[in-house]
Amino acid sequence: MAPEDQDLQEEVYSDFDETEFQDLMAQLILSKQAIFEKPARHRHLKPLFLRGYVNGKPLMKMLVDGGAAINVMPYATFKKLGMNDGDLLHTDMVLRDFAGNPSDTRGAVHVEVTIGSKTLITTFFVIDSKGAYSLLLGRDWIHANCCVPSTMHQFLIQWVGDDIEVVHADDAVSVAATESAYWEYEGLDCLSGKIWGEGPVNVYSKDQQPIQAVGSDSNF
Repeated sequence: MAPEDQDLQEEVYSDFDETEFQDLMAQLILSKQAIFEKPARHRHLKPLFLRGYVNGKPLMKMLVDGGAAINVMPYATFKKLGMNDGDLLHTDMVLRDFAGNPSDTRGAVHVEVTIGSKTLITTFFVIDSKGAYSLLLGRDWIHANCCVPSTMHQFLIQWVGDDIEVVHADDAVSVAATESAYWEYEGLDCLSGKIWGEGPVNVYSKDQQPIQAVGSDSNF
């Protein structure tokens, strides 16, 4: 005859739902989640600029761009950081802009990029082109750094070990510090989500000036 406590255990486990248990465990494991709430202001076209350190030197106007596969460093920034051509690694990689035009690189360089409290050895391709940024951080850095940037929220969430850190945009980037060709659209509402008639931009007008891509000589 089975003990009474065994009968009780069988009764309890007969109602055991393994799926619910796995969901519960997942909630416990992922207790430190990153949550994006709906922002009060979301209809804007602002890119995400960050400030941080490169090899211990402070740097502003770091552009986080999920549309770029790799990380780009203008040659002017390269020199500003105190490096010379002897620090470049030879590469045969050819970059292409939005229009598909090829552009050679001077080479590649490995530096330590610190954003918030997190430092990551990051590979950049050094180019001669001038842009509205000091560095361009593409998907290579975004994924390697284990972070989720949001241009809409104007901040970046990154995992530091098992902890979560929120890094807000560099608000010091102003009209005076960036290309006027881009910032004349700073106060522009989103073009999508409505049918434009009269307003700040008439998308059907042949006289409408094209918006220049940040860091590119090509227009949209």
